Amino acid sequence: MPEGDTIHHAAGRIRPVLLGKVPDQIAAPQRRHSLQRWPERLQGCAVEAVEVHGKHLFLRFEGGLTLHSHLRMTGAWGVYRKGRPWRRSPSRAWLVLSVGDSDVVQFDGPLLELLTESQLRRQRRIANLGQDLLAEDFDESRFLQRLQMGSGSRTLGEALLDQRVVAGIGNVWKSEACFAAGIDPSRPIGEVEPQEALAIVAFARSQMAHSAIAGVGARPQAVYGRRGLPCPRCGERILSRGQGVQNRTTFWCPRCQA
Repeated sequence: MPEGDTIHHAAGRIRPVLLGKVPDQIAAPQRRHSLQRWPERLQGCAVEAVEVHGKHLFLRFEGGLTLHSHLRMTGAWGVYRKGRPWRRSPSRAWLVLSVGDSDVVQFDGPLLELLTESQLRRQRRIANLGQDLLAEDFDESRFLQRLQMGSGSRTLGEALLDQRVVAGIGNVWKSEACFAAGIDPSRPIGEVEPQEALAIVAFARSQMAHSAIAGVGARPQAVYGRRGLPCPRCGERILSRGQGVQNRTTFWCPRCQA
């Protein structure tokens, strides 16, 4: 699943094309949107903001309408010059916003919706989100408070993936940040000291901010996806296992993160 840095990177490419502009053409070819008349509803409306909160992207238009996107496991955003081939088939495009010589394209959904301000306020999955990890005004005390929500026996890895605790961390950053801080992601939250939790967040914020600009190729690759390979720090073989109700795979070094 694309994580917060991926969405911030996409927003950084979209803003120069759309911000303050009225799209020349809007297409919503996905059949499920055919009756919602998005091109007609957005016609003549400038894009007032391109915002990110965790793994959610918001395109805010004049007149109080917002396009809300969550890519989950399959979706992607792309920005292309006119005439350049797209990375995915045009048949997989759910939204195309054309401005000048550029196309902003959202592929493969799976969550793409046009909402009024009142509808957006009623979206509980958005209202309940924790702070965006890359927010300039990120409040460490609020993060620590939310980290303690629920059972103290919940593992650290499960809590970091809970978007109500902090928005933007997925499997990759959970694994890499816990490794950088030397903490086993299977440790119960009740046994995690505040300074340890903040060390994880500090690493994730710093490194995610870098990859949000440079792209996912700039992410650290110490443990994620490296099961059975030697730890770059101590040489012990990296292990993996599923965590939580969704059995999301985590990677860690049994020596460095004992």
